[in-house]
Amino acid sequence: MPYKPLSDRVIIQQQDAEETTKFGIVLPDAAQEKPQTGKVVAVGPGRTTDDGKNVPIAVKEGDVVVFAKYGGTTVKDAGQEYLIIKESDILAIRS
Repeated sequence: MPYKPLSDRVIIQQQDAEETTKFGIVLPDAAQEKPQTGKVVAVGPGRTTDDGKNVPIAVKEGDVVVFAKYGGTTVKDAGQEYLIIKESDILAIRS
């Protein structure tokens, strides 16, 4: 991973969208909805409070998370697409 997130940011590799329905119908790229789940590949050091204390991030590399639909910034590197989001945009961790 060539990027290192800052502050309370997390880098996520999104899971691939479903290309076929459960009935076997192939969906074109335009009809595929981007998934809201992905694997955490990098984590920032955490948020700094007003009094200078560091609040660590609750997720770690390798966690599979659910995140807000319209949050984050998409970046591409070596043919892979990543999403950089704030920790507050992460809604759940899959157990």
